[in-house]
Amino acid sequence: MKRLNILLVLCVGAFACLSAQTDSTATVKAWKFDGNIGLNATGTGLVNWTGGGKNTVNGLTFVRLHLLYDKDAIAWESDFDTDFGVSWIDQTEDRLRKASDKINFSTKFGWEFRKDLYLTVLGSFQSQYIIGREIKKGYDPPISKFLAPSYTDMGIGIDWKHTVSGCDFSVFVSPVAGRITTAYVSDKLNGYYTAEHREMVPDEKDYDFRRYLQEKYGTYKIILNVEGVPDIQYNDARAEFGFFFKGTIAYKYDNMTLGSTLMLYTPYQGRGYDIKTAYEATHPGETWDVYYRYSNLNRQFGYFDVDWDTNLSYRFAKVLNVTLSTSLKYYPGVLIADNDGVKKERVQFKAVVGIGLGYSF
Repeated sequence: MKRLNILLVLCVGAFACLSAQTDSTATVKAWKFDGNIGLNATGTGLVNWTGGGKNTVNGLTFVRLHLLYDKDAIAWESDFDTDFGVSWIDQTEDRLRKASDKINFSTKFGWEFRKDLYLTVLGSFQSQYIIGREIKKGYDPPISKFLAPSYTDMGIGIDWKHTVSGCDFSVFVSPVAGRITTAYVSDKLNGYYTAEHREMVPDEKDYDFRRYLQEKYGTYKIILNVEGVPDIQYNDARAEFGFFFKGTIAYKYDNMTLGSTLMLYTPYQGRGYDIKTAYEATHPGETWDVYYRYSNLNRQFGYFDVDWDTNLSYRFAKVLNVTLSTSLKYYPGVLIADNDGVKKERVQFKAVVGIGLGYSF
């Protein structure tokens, strides 16, 4: 929580300082700073309620900031979108749960060589603040953390910017882009959660928190060693070179603010090989687990990582906000288990509706 509080204070302070520069006569027309900050909370209280249910309290804080400098054919644009939410449930086990946790930051610097067209350098970062857990009876195993996963993008390309009736559009295309995916776990943290898991689930003797996250988020590679046996190479990060697309829409009308961002990335690497087929061809009667086919087959050109975030906010009574935010993700090579434990690539989707205190500017 300290990391969360410090980061929020620094980011809000930095953007506030930059926005203060707009008061000077030199930059009043060049700088544009807007966004919204808020706190949403809901609660349910039940007394002798025959229909069932439990007392609950939900809280979510969010910060969405946009900074733009546009003058003399130079455009620098930065966006910071973050939220953190928790839920308290009146029960004996797992009373406090993380409900939402997001860090999205992007910045791009461009030179306008033709009307609405900019030669642009872009960088972006996505991750979360604290440990995420899967809720199970008796034990809640960790399944994510800060930098596990994280996605860092860097690219050079063309950015098209256009405004129609107060709605800002931006389409950035980079044929020269890199993506770094991390699943980093320190030795100390790995030892702690490995020991915790083995104590709570003694039957799983081979559990390793670091390797679990590296397998889940695809920062490993499968090769055939000199003996023709599949070998797993574990890594804290995976670096790729490929094609990147980012499209954004920003619209503000009266008390309503709408923002939507779609990001697509696909690596240029050649078609991977089917380790299962290669192994079974040289080992008759044996079967290699298909779980590990994904890192070799699906991290190739034409398989897109998808991130699509939309935020809608409406302010009324000056300080009250109604917000709707959605997030859709799909990553080839990232396997998600269903209730039966079957792991496969799946679309991730989250929607949050809230009413609470907020400030838009």
